[in-house]
Amino acid sequence: MSCLRVGMLAAVLALGADAYVPPRFGVKSDHDIRFGVQEPLRSTSASAETSAAGNSLGVTEGLEADAETLTDTSIPPEVASLAPEEIKGRLIDLLPRMTGKAEEFQDIESYVNALEDKYVPVQTLGFLNMAMEGDWQLLFSTNRLGVPNTKLRLRELKQCIATDDLKGAVTNVARWDLAEDEGEFDASGTFSVKCSYEINQGARMTMSLDDNVLELAKGSKVPQDVEGLVGMLHRAMPKELFDPSELAMDTTYLDANLRIIRFTGARFEGIRNIFVRSGSVEINPE
Repeated sequence: MSCLRVGMLAAVLALGADAYVPPRFGVKSDHDIRFGVQEPLRSTSASAETSAAGNSLGVTEGLEADAETLTDTSIPPEVASLAPEEIKGRLIDLLPRMTGKAEEFQDIESYVNALEDKYVPVQTLGFLNMAMEGDWQLLFSTNRLGVPNTKLRLRELKQCIATDDLKGAVTNVARWDLAEDEGEFDASGTFSVKCSYEINQGARMTMSLDDNVLELAKGSKVPQDVEGLVGMLHRAMPKELFDPSELAMDTTYLDANLRIIRFTGARFEGIRNIFVRSGSVEINPE
């Protein structure tokens, strides 16, 4: 198994400042999804394969959230009256089946706002760490994504969390296939964005980027253009997962198998990611 450490700027900046247009995984909409601004927490502390041409993630995405628009905290009465488990069930059922209709994004907005409104944060660092620890599969990002490269196929995006009291490690892992010659996907592996974090304000996790690692799967062909592959991954991954430097994450909802985080920072203020614990939920896109 081959492992390459990649200098992120060396490959990405070579593409030019305007080169990053992240992929849109089959969802097209002009709807601007809005979530209510969340205060820092008070506690003390994908995968449906759909296309051989690059759309194989069970990830749905909306449009990039603008911090100035994150003011609509209204929750429809019919949603507000539901129990958290029922709201969560509706959310998880809808995400893999989204087609990009405005009403679908409105439903997602309502479900997330309702879950965040009903969420009671854990009150001890030990319980927070126990609940966060492990592998989480990305289902949804409110970040704006673009068109995937047909030579690259993303199979999964997950976030792995290892806790250690008031610090820990977060690794964002993309599992990919690459077709450099005649459409045959004969190179595969993982791209890992390794970060460390510290909890220094409530339960807010302040991130530091440590390393980028490109690892080939056993039997994989070695890509001819490694920098080009990293550039494709850069365009394919949500920006907040490819480069989480100088960002912080607030946990706005967390239970045994669902986790919603809100990014804060100069670049991605208000962006939401929705994760399910890997292996805990059967994702059905039908």
